[in-house]
Amino acid sequence: MKIGFDAKRAFLNNTGLGNYSRDSIRILGSFYPNNQYHLYTPKATSNPRLSFLENQAQFHVHTPVTFINNTFSGIWRSVLLSKQLQKDGVDIYHGLSNELPKGIEKTKIKTVVTIHDLIFIRYPHLFKAINRKIYYHKFLHACQVADHIIAVSQQTKEDIIEFFAIPAHKITVVYQGCHHVFQSEITQEEKEAVCNKHQLPSNYLLYVGSIEERKNLLTLLKSMKELPEQYLVVIGDGKQYKKQCLKFVEDNNLNQRINFLTGLSLNEMAAIYQSAEMMIYPSIFEGFGIPILEALFCNIPVITSKDGCFSESGGSHSYYINPLDKNELTQAIKHIQSDKNLRENMIIKGQQHAQKFIDKKIAENLMNIYQSL
Repeated sequence: MKIGFDAKRAFLNNTGLGNYSRDSIRILGSFYPNNQYHLYTPKATSNPRLSFLENQAQFHVHTPVTFINNTFSGIWRSVLLSKQLQKDGVDIYHGLSNELPKGIEKTKIKTVVTIHDLIFIRYPHLFKAINRKIYYHKFLHACQVADHIIAVSQQTKEDIIEFFAIPAHKITVVYQGCHHVFQSEITQEEKEAVCNKHQLPSNYLLYVGSIEERKNLLTLLKSMKELPEQYLVVIGDGKQYKKQCLKFVEDNNLNQRINFLTGLSLNEMAAIYQSAEMMIYPSIFEGFGIPILEALFCNIPVITSKDGCFSESGGSHSYYINPLDKNELTQAIKHIQSDKNLRENMIIKGQQHAQKFIDKKIAENLMNIYQSL
């Protein structure tokens, strides 16, 4: 088969949607190398996280070739791409990040779209009005015209049915995985080198994720104020909400116990995960929550939020709390640190749960959908 992908975020985004796009392309190319994989992106920006494309004949990268298409690359991707896909003889096109190009439903190309979440509908106050309208139009169009929809969690599938009135039989839940570096053990020497480089103590708590209101880092910072012996590493970046968090740190004299890190390589991230006491992910709502899975593969306990999709990614032995209750979060941290048996059980059961998300299973699930079309 010739399978086309919306690869914009694989090249240009190093967080959630980018990770999903890269991992999907990588594992399909690895487990099914006899297919041809065509990657369509407005810019083929150099990205070390795409090193798996090098010297692999099954991958083909496409960018706009004319001056007009280069100048208006957004239009090329959303309107003109259907003609390009037909010209390239693509059999199936997979929109990896919530959208499909206009007019593709008028071609013979079979289409799949992955919907990650409908947070902009559930929590409209977190988004600008214009962005909500754009997202609603793009997501709804993709769901209506796609031959099949992939939801990254049961929670997302239920939201698609509820908010877009899409029949359940058109939607399949295919869980996402995480990069293989998190599934491999980092050497002690490398872990020590990374921790020394970033001046990390021998014991610390970990937060991973974008620093935005929905991710709710501020509640964790409030817990840190109640835990004077604890040190927190924050991996992620943000804008206005990050400024609020930094102000709270400054106002409460937490500077010496909160370490904000950005721009890390995946190997550095894995080393920091595997050296942490636990990972705390107090997000209010997610489509899936890849950092939870990364932590489970790295053999550390996870504290995350009740309800939503979190139990799907975290399994039955992660520690679930009300993400807006700093006291409950504080007690959860103390409980895990004080109960060695609980901690060990969380690690063992967490690793067992993570095996549901290994590359081979995800590749098989994706290919089954393609072949059904």
